[in-house]
Amino acid sequence: MPNAYPTEQACKAARERLQMLGLTAKEWAEQNDFTPSTVYAVLNGQKKCLRGVSHRAAVLLGIKAGEVEQ
Repeated sequence: MPNAYPTEQACKAARERLQMLGLTAKEWAEQNDFTPSTVYAVLNGQKKCLRGVSHRAAVLLGIKAGEVEQ
């Protein structure tokens, strides 16, 4: 069974994109109506991001492919 967690490379790339935008994870979370703890968990690969809020955050962060309603 393949590992369902986002890859470390994808999480690192998302953290770098936030840095390039000049945003902290907390600021990004607040701008996109997420709790900072959810965003930190997604960025650190602690959530599988299969459904719900973590999936939505991962898609918007560019960690995984998918579609979300705005």
